[in-house]
Amino acid sequence: MTTAPDLDPYLLPMPTPASPVVLPHLACAVHAHLNGRYRDPVWPLAPLTENPSARRPKIHWEKWPSCFREEMRLAAWNLVNGQLRPTFLRSRSSRMRGRLSAPEAHAVTERWRHLAAWLEQRGIRRLADCTAGVLHDYAQRARDAGHSRSHVMKTLAALSRLWAFDELSASPAGIGRPPWEELGIDGYLPAADHGRGENTTEPLAEQTMGPLLIWAMRMVEDLSGDILAAWAERQRLISAARATTGTPAGHAALEAYLRPLIDGGAPLPSTRRNGRAALADQYIAGITGTTPGQIDWFTKANRLTAADADLSGPCPLDVPVTGAIAGKPWRAALDFNEAPSLMRHLGTAAFIVCGFLTGMRPGEILGLRTGCCPDPVPGPDGRTGRHRIRGLEFKTATDEHGNHVSAGAERDVPWVAITPVVNAVRVLERMVPDGHLLFDHHAHDLGGARPGTGSLQPPVVGRRIKDFVAWANREAASHSLPGEAIPADPHGGVGTRRFRRSLAWHIARRPSGLVALAIQYGHMRTAFDTWASEGYGNRSRNGIHELIELETALATADTAAALREDLEAGGGISGPAARRAIRAAAAASRFAGTPITLAAARKLLKNEDAMIYDNPHALVICH
Repeated sequence: MTTAPDLDPYLLPMPTPASPVVLPHLACAVHAHLNGRYRDPVWPLAPLTENPSARRPKIHWEKWPSCFREEMRLAAWNLVNGQLRPTFLRSRSSRMRGRLSAPEAHAVTERWRHLAAWLEQRGIRRLADCTAGVLHDYAQRARDAGHSRSHVMKTLAALSRLWAFDELSASPAGIGRPPWEELGIDGYLPAADHGRGENTTEPLAEQTMGPLLIWAMRMVEDLSGDILAAWAERQRLISAARATTGTPAGHAALEAYLRPLIDGGAPLPSTRRNGRAALADQYIAGITGTTPGQIDWFTKANRLTAADADLSGPCPLDVPVTGAIAGKPWRAALDFNEAPSLMRHLGTAAFIVCGFLTGMRPGEILGLRTGCCPDPVPGPDGRTGRHRIRGLEFKTATDEHGNHVSAGAERDVPWVAITPVVNAVRVLERMVPDGHLLFDHHAHDLGGARPGTGSLQPPVVGRRIKDFVAWANREAASHSLPGEAIPADPHGGVGTRRFRRSLAWHIARRPSGLVALAIQYGHMRTAFDTWASEGYGNRSRNGIHELIELETALATADTAAALREDLEAGGGISGPAARRAIRAAAAASRFAGTPITLAAARKLLKNEDAMIYDNPHALVICH
């Protein structure tokens, strides 16, 4: 008796036109409804991710050369649903994964598309004619095109994936084996460059960072109560207007409210509609108990248009103003029309506070949910510990096979949350329903309903930060606080990725702190050191400590280099540790213009002779 051989789990079936783009066992439940079919002209890759703030890319097949469309469609389907053999991965970089995330898969197919376009230009119209020699020419072209070493490496890795998945295909196209698979990849790469990473991201300038943090914390701690109350009242008025039916009493109330304003020539409550001034019908309906239809009739009967009436009046809400700026009430009254933009700025302010004062990556902040920062419970000794934020880590979350886990993985060690961060989380918890994401887009997109799930995305938050800066500067001008205006950063837009680097920069270089809320930075450093014995100094999934180590190494190298330049210019240094400082300065040239990796940073930090620290506001260098 014979038995059938075991099926190879890595060989892929042949899809049909009706096959799903992402097979059911790989489709994440939260985005499974977005799945497409193999025959569709556009393939959504959203079903591959559960990350609430991740991009949800699509493959648009009409952009591909028609001669390669069907072959590449099958190759892309194999990429999305297949997994590279462990034997293939074993001999390659430890960072190469058997299965990719949605953004990575999309990036790989884009590189395939560029190859297809190049092949078509050369008169090659099928993958079987893309031989090792052709791939050699393409790789040399990529190497000599002026791209970074990392960019070319990713291009060649994508082509290796194309060949490897073709080997697993139910209908192999027969693409040639990339020559770098046999000869090695170094000959096909440009010279090493500095690369890009968090430690090459410019920290925010102190003159920008200080007032930005002041306004963000002011919004969260001093103004949020008024803003949330105004938003609740606005929503109440809108609901009341929608639920009202037309009655004579409502008409009488409308007449009693508007007639004195009309007769007195006073500005009428207004709003902007399609770019034009118009009577604020929702507001008026809510406060008078009438219907939009009755207001429309009243408007026409009394010629209440921008040409015939003063439609510039405010829409004050019946909520007390308790917040203050510079010791004075920040508003005479909260306005119906301003409430949505204030809520938008409030959410942005909360993100800024969390981004500056925790060290979390943008995706980690956007992945937080209500309840992530519970109040600490007193211990057996009666002492209450620090607040901690429990959340997910996405960037390096992998499963037991080393594949990316799009849903993220809970951090083994939570983040320490200082008081301003706790306040920001509490405000966000009032903005969204229980159990939801703190930045759930349904709660933060106040201009109108948008389909889809998840949180705001980093590019959206980046644009909102720009708007927040503009708003804060207008407020600074209106409250006669020119010293609290937020100047433009010399290195460009604030963005979301620069907060984390800025925190590390200030912890490493300004431990005493000169920017606004620098004492909070000092508390952050104390918190890190205090909790080190409990594991906070060794976060298993790339916490802020690694970035602080890099920044500290850069700071000490910069200090040594500056001292060397001073000594060469005729300067001097004295004191018990002067000789050791001079030795450190002499070695500084080894670090000039050199990108410091984490391994190099740790090696440098272990060298006691190299560890000199500058206090820019005193005539002293510490060893």
